[in-house]
Amino acid sequence: MKSLRAYLAVAHVNARTVLLFRSNYVVSVVGVILQILLLRIVWTAVYAASPERAGAVTLPEMVSYATLSSLQFWLFNPGNVSPIPKRVRDGKIAVDLVRPVGFLGQIVSGQLGSIAALAPFLLLALPFAALAGSLQASESVSDTTAFAASLLFGLIISVLLSSIVGLAAFWTLEVGGLFMIYQVISQFFSGALVPLWFMPGWLRTVAQMLPFQAVTYTPSAIYLGQISHYALLSQILWVVVLWCILRLVWARALNRVVVQGG
Repeated sequence: MKSLRAYLAVAHVNARTVLLFRSNYVVSVVGVILQILLLRIVWTAVYAASPERAGAVTLPEMVSYATLSSLQFWLFNPGNVSPIPKRVRDGKIAVDLVRPVGFLGQIVSGQLGSIAALAPFLLLALPFAALAGSLQASESVSDTTAFAASLLFGLIISVLLSSIVGLAAFWTLEVGGLFMIYQVISQFFSGALVPLWFMPGWLRTVAQMLPFQAVTYTPSAIYLGQISHYALLSQILWVVVLWCILRLVWARALNRVVVQGG
């Protein structure tokens, strides 16, 4: 119970830190709404030029997918990187390691707190996003329920992936380039721009073998009824696998701790 209270306190501190820069996030939300508008224009033109390629996915469904996936990707990856590199570079990692709660728990709870602080911005943006794009209602209550569960798993997977990449700071202090590569790869393979159902067969197979699609594509596709609810099992599997990888990388990173500054 004490550990839980400590992790909640860490999440609360990170949430308050995010709210100090709320004007930046308001601007970034406006950028996402513009992105949704542009995606709507692009997909409308694509469907008009090649209606036979649309298959079972209608234009309203495609625009709804673009709207949902863009909002999800912004919430889970709002341009922030893992706090691990900065804490290693500043030497604050030494303080983190002597705290009575685990370092990985501090990092994960802190990122969850930051994302929770961004959720109200997303809720305020929903009406404008719906006007810029579209938010088609789910066909059933079960799809909506599965979407909520899938969204939660996608959030956890996103935090775990970010934490794994952040641990690279124990081998190299400058990870800005690595995070840029990570963000580009994750945005593409998560289906945030192009859904997996429009990818060529071989590329779709590659995307399905990676965890990124479980962050954005899976929740949106479940909501629109394009994939089965059994996709939740794949997300659960990725949560377990990524947590094990994170623990393994952390065990090796501990042997690399060098306090610089502080």
